[in-house]
Amino acid sequence: MPTPPRPAVPASPEVIDIERAFSRITYLGTRARQHEKLMARAGVPLDRAAVALLRQMADSGPLRPGELANRLGVEASHVTRQVQQLLRTGYVDRVPDPDDRRAQRIQLTEAGRDAVHRIREAGVQGMQTALSGWSPEELGQLAALFHRMVDDFLTAAEADDAPEAAAPLRGATGTA
Repeated sequence: MPTPPRPAVPASPEVIDIERAFSRITYLGTRARQHEKLMARAGVPLDRAAVALLRQMADSGPLRPGELANRLGVEASHVTRQVQQLLRTGYVDRVPDPDDRRAQRIQLTEAGRDAVHRIREAGVQGMQTALSGWSPEELGQLAALFHRMVDDFLTAAEADDAPEAAAPLRGATGTA
């Protein structure tokens, strides 16, 4: 039985403003033209999905395709297509899974690690340019707040994904 939706809690004006700003920055970062500029600066001709996969592997190390799909929140078939493209371009290769020799993990090659490095460096340079008028203190505050926000988002997502069994049973003892 699906969990019923939580009752809506009125949002503060500040949270509404943050959500709008977050939506704007997400849109700006995911525009096709912006991605093409980033890839041109990095010298890496990959689509956004392939870049997401490379970044995930750079952060986590070799993974099974199913694990990659789970971490990226996409269907396994999407990862399979991207892995095939990245195998052809030499950015990844397959290695035996040490936990199960019948399975394989996908890992970055030297070319893949270099591509991720160039993509990240190009992104950092673009961000450096955009934030050039900010003081070191302001940048530090922004970084700290972003990390805190991400941690809170992860905590909230984990709470949403928790099984129903973890919720208190209503009426089981007559006290809940």
